[in-house]
Amino acid sequence: MKWMLIGVVAVALVAAVVAFIGSRLAQSHRASVAKTLPVPPGVVWSVITDVDAFPSWREGVKRVQRLPERNGYPVWIEEGRSGKITLAVERMEAPHILVGRIADPTLPFGGTWTYEITPDGPGSRLTITEHGEIYNPLFRFMARFAFGYDGSIRSYISSLEKRFAQAGRS
Repeated sequence: MKWMLIGVVAVALVAAVVAFIGSRLAQSHRASVAKTLPVPPGVVWSVITDVDAFPSWREGVKRVQRLPERNGYPVWIEEGRSGKITLAVERMEAPHILVGRIADPTLPFGGTWTYEITPDGPGSRLTITEHGEIYNPLFRFMARFAFGYDGSIRSYISSLEKRFAQAGRS
């Protein structure tokens, strides 16, 4: 019984320290990752804007449910490991600029991803910049010290690279 009490107190103490540190971190952050891809900008554009195909190539995306457009731009719900997230496109300038936003104010995080596609030789340079906000101090701590602010971007780009590698083999 004594060891169980010590264990509970230790876990509570660690949680309190994590919450305290998280509360001292900035709520907003910026992360950016750039990658050269072996396909022209138009191909990158068609893949990253084909919302219905996301489950076929994006790691962690199980389903996509389309919602009515807002201001002429796509809106959808992605279902994946983290649950359901509503996303909305805010700006599209084919094939160079795409801005998407987390469109669910009930989540403990939010923000935008800006995709910039530029020609790079026979391929493209894709830069994804996240302007994120994390409202929950525990999540803030985890994002900063466990996952990294750019973790989701790196996962996305990795999935995109695999998608283009598969297309090159077929």
